[in-house]
Amino acid sequence: MASVTTQPPDLLKMLAHELRWRILSALSPGDLRVGELVQALGEPANLVSYHLKLLRESGLVASRRSSADARDVYYSLNLDRLQATYFRVGERLHPALHVDAICLKPPELSREWPLRVLFVCTQNSARSQMAEGLMRHFAGEAVEVYSAGSQPSSVHPLAIRAMAERTIDISSHRSKHVDEFSGQTFDYVITVCDRAREVCPVFPDQPREIHWSLPDPAGMGDTERERYHAFKQTADQLATRIQFLLSLVGEQKGVQL
Repeated sequence: MASVTTQPPDLLKMLAHELRWRILSALSPGDLRVGELVQALGEPANLVSYHLKLLRESGLVASRRSSADARDVYYSLNLDRLQATYFRVGERLHPALHVDAICLKPPELSREWPLRVLFVCTQNSARSQMAEGLMRHFAGEAVEVYSAGSQPSSVHPLAIRAMAERTIDISSHRSKHVDEFSGQTFDYVITVCDRAREVCPVFPDQPREIHWSLPDPAGMGDTERERYHAFKQTADQLATRIQFLLSLVGEQKGVQL
C-alpha cells in the first residue's frame, strides 16, 4: 500500500480559515483596496491586512500599487496559481480527481437576453480594446460588449498585433469616449485602468462595477520586442480574467456546465 499522508496540503489549511475564504470570495470578481475589503467584510483593518499578508505569501493573492495614486494598493486573486494548486490538491488525494484545466470552458450563456458589458480605460487604445475583442471571442452573441475611454486616442498597433496572434481581429475598432454610452444600461462596467476607475461615470440601473488593476502595456519595456511582450502578457491576463468572469456569471445565472 502507498504511504498515507497525514497532513492536509497547505492550500487547504489556507482556505479553511473563514476570513481568508471570505477575502478570496470578495476578490473573485475583481480587484479591491484594503479599505474596500474592510468595508465589504465588516472586519477590523489590521485583521484583514494580516490575512492578506498570509495570502500574498502563499501566492494566492497578488498586490499592485495604483497607477492613479501610488498610496493605494490593489489586491487581486492569482487565478492561474489558485486553479493549478487546487487541481493538484485533488490529484494528491486520488488520481481520478485529476482535472485538465485546458479542457475547462466557460458555460454557454443565453442568447435571448445577452449581457451588456462595457470595458473602460483611459485612452481606449489597448487594455479595454483587447478586453472587448476577447470577450466577444469567448462569449459570442451571448454578450453585447463595448469599450470606451475617459481620454480616447486610437487603437494601439501592438494591441492589434497581440490580438491577431490569437486570431482575433480588432483592426476595425475605434477609440470612443465613455460619454458616447451615457444613459445606456449595462449589466457590468469593468474598469481595466486605475485612473479610469476614478473618473468612470455613473450608469443607469446600477450595473455591477468591477475593477481590474492592470498596468498600461504601452508604458512597459524599452524596445519594440519588450513592449510587444508586455501587450501579450496583458492579453493573457485579460483572457484569464474574462473566462473566469464568464464562468462566475454562468454560475450565478444557473447555467449548467
